[in-house]
Amino acid sequence: MAGPLTALGARRAPDPESAPQDSSPPGRRRRTKGRGKGKRTGIRRFFTWRKLIAYVVGLFALLIGAFTVLYYSIEVPEANAQAKAQSNVYKYSDGTILARTGEINREMVSLDRVPTGVQHAFVAAENKSFYQDPGVDPMGIVRGLVNTVTGKGTQGGSTITQQYVKNYYLSQEQTVTRKIKELVISLKVDRSSSKEEILRGYLNTSYFGRVAYGVQAAARAYYDKDVDDLDIAEGAYLAALVQAPSQYDWAVATPKAKRLVTQRWNYVLDNMVDMHWLDAAQRKRMRFPTPVAPEPAPGLSSQAGYLVDAARNELIAAGVSEQELAAGGWTITLSIDPAKQRALEETMRQGLDGSAKGKQGRADAAATQGGAVSVNPENGHIVALYGGRDYTEHYLSNATRGDYQVGPVFEPVITAASIDTKARKKPTADRLSAVKSTARALGMDTDSGGFDKEQSVELGLMGSSPLRMAGVYASFDHEGKRITPSIVKSARRGDETADPPDAVGDRAIAPAAARLITRSLIDGDGGPDAVRAINRPAAGKGGVSDDKRAAWYVGYTPDLVTAVGLFGEDPTTRKQIRLPNAGVQRVADLWNRYTGKALSGVPAAWFDFGEGSVPVPAQTVASAR
Repeated sequence: MAGPLTALGARRAPDPESAPQDSSPPGRRRRTKGRGKGKRTGIRRFFTWRKLIAYVVGLFALLIGAFTVLYYSIEVPEANAQAKAQSNVYKYSDGTILARTGEINREMVSLDRVPTGVQHAFVAAENKSFYQDPGVDPMGIVRGLVNTVTGKGTQGGSTITQQYVKNYYLSQEQTVTRKIKELVISLKVDRSSSKEEILRGYLNTSYFGRVAYGVQAAARAYYDKDVDDLDIAEGAYLAALVQAPSQYDWAVATPKAKRLVTQRWNYVLDNMVDMHWLDAAQRKRMRFPTPVAPEPAPGLSSQAGYLVDAARNELIAAGVSEQELAAGGWTITLSIDPAKQRALEETMRQGLDGSAKGKQGRADAAATQGGAVSVNPENGHIVALYGGRDYTEHYLSNATRGDYQVGPVFEPVITAASIDTKARKKPTADRLSAVKSTARALGMDTDSGGFDKEQSVELGLMGSSPLRMAGVYASFDHEGKRITPSIVKSARRGDETADPPDAVGDRAIAPAAARLITRSLIDGDGGPDAVRAINRPAAGKGGVSDDKRAAWYVGYTPDLVTAVGLFGEDPTTRKQIRLPNAGVQRVADLWNRYTGKALSGVPAAWFDFGEGSVPVPAQTVASAR
C-alpha cells in the first residue's frame, strides 16, 4: 500500500528492473541532453572567437596608447651632426697617416631654382604619393622595421619626408629606436611644414656621390651646370642615383651597374608618365644623358685617392652607408704596407714613363695605362695597390676597373674547372657551365659577359680587374680557398666599428686542383726569365689579350701574389685602343722588379705540395683541359 506522499506524486528511487534500457548500439552511449554543452578544457578555453577579438582590440589599444606616448614625448630635434661633419682619417697599416677627407660640398638652393620637371622626377623615383601622404607609409615602416630586426638590410619604402628627416634630423644608423623616431618626427614635420618645404629640404640634404650633397652640387658634379639648367632626363638620372650613388656613378659603374641605373632611369620617367607629369611622346624621344667625367677631390693626388676610394667602396659593401662615411669622424686603417706600396709605385712609374723618349715614345706612354694589386695570400690583405699615374688626372682606378679582356691569364681557371671536377668527383657538366661555375667560385664577375660562348672562354674574352685576378691566383696559392682581397684593416668612429667580411672564404676548388695549377705555373709561362730572376720559388702566367688592348702578368710566391696589367687607352677620349708596345715580357718585367723589391731581405718560402710529392710536368696538367 502506497504511503500518502506516494499517492500525491512524490518522487522515489527508480526500480532498476523497471527502468528503461539504453537501446544504443554496443560501444556507443546516448548523449544526455545538455551534458558538456559549450564546455572547453585546456588551452582551448583561452581562444574563443569572443576572446580572440578582445585580445586583438586590446593589442591595438595598447599600440595606440604606446604610440600616443611616443608621439608626445619625442620632440623634433635640432639639425643633426651632418651639418658639422668631421674629417675621416685614413692610415697605412703601420699607423702613419695616408690622407684626410670629409669636406662637405653643398650649396643650398630654393625650390624655385629646381625645374618643376626635375622636382617631379625625384617624387616619381622615391615617393609617388608624396603630395597626398601624411609623411609616412605605414606598410613601408613595417617592412623597414622587420628588415632591420632580421638583419635583411635597410630597404623599406621610406617616404621623401622620412628620408629628409633621416638626413637632416637623425643619424644614418639602422636601429629600431632610430626607425621609431623617424616615424614620429616625420608625422610631426609633415603637419608643421608644407610639402614644398619638405621637398626643398630633401633635395638639399640628399647625398649623390662624388662628395656632392644636395641637388645643386650634384648638378655641378655630374653635368657641369647649375640646377636651374637641368633638363628632365638629367634630373631623372640624379633621382635614380640617390638609391646607390657609388654603384650608379656612370664613370665607375660596372656593366651590371650601368644596366641597373639605366633601368631605374627608365622607371623614373615611366612613373612620371603615369602621374601625368610627362607627355608620353616626349618620354619616348628621351635618351640617357651620360654624365661628365668627375673631378677628383683635392688632397687625394697620386695614389692616395685610389687607396681611399678602394677603402670607401669596401666599407660601403660591408654595410656602412655613404652618408655615414661622408658625415666623417672615422679612423680607417688600411692593410697597405708603406714599403711595398712605395716599391710598387716606383716600379710602375719607371715602367710606364721611364723609357718614354722622343715624340713617339711620349705618345706611347700617354696611351698606356697601368694597374696593379699585391696581396698576402695567407690572409687576403692588399699590401700595395697602383691605380694609375695620378688620381687627380685619371679618376678611374686601373687596379679595380674590369673592362679589359684578361686573355691568357684566364687559362688556369679553365684548367682548374677541369681538374676540380675530377678531383671532387663532380658530375660531368658541359665545359662552358663548369668553367663559369669555377670562375664564380673563385670570385670573378660572371655576369659581365664573355662566358656565353665556348670560344669566348677559351680566348679569355671576359673583362676583369687586377684586383679580381690577384684574388683568383691567391686562391690557387691558398690551396683552393676563395680569396676576396681586402684593403680595410679596421674602421672605427667613437665606440662604433665596421668590420669587412673575412677575406678568406670557403673552398672554391679542391686543394689538389690548386696544387696542380701551381705546379703547372712554376715555369712562369709567358715570362720565365722574369720569374727566375727573383731567385725564389714562383709561379705565374702572362699574355696579351685577343684584341691586343691589354697585357697581363699574374705571378705569386708562397707569400705574395701580384697582378699587373697594362692597358691601351686614348688619352683624350678615354676609349680603349690597341696597347702600344704590347708584349708579355714588358709586363712580366714589372712584376719581377716589384716582387724583388717587395721581398728584399725576406727569406725564400717554398710551396707546400704535401709530403713526398714530386713536381708534375706542365704537359700533364695541360692534358686535363
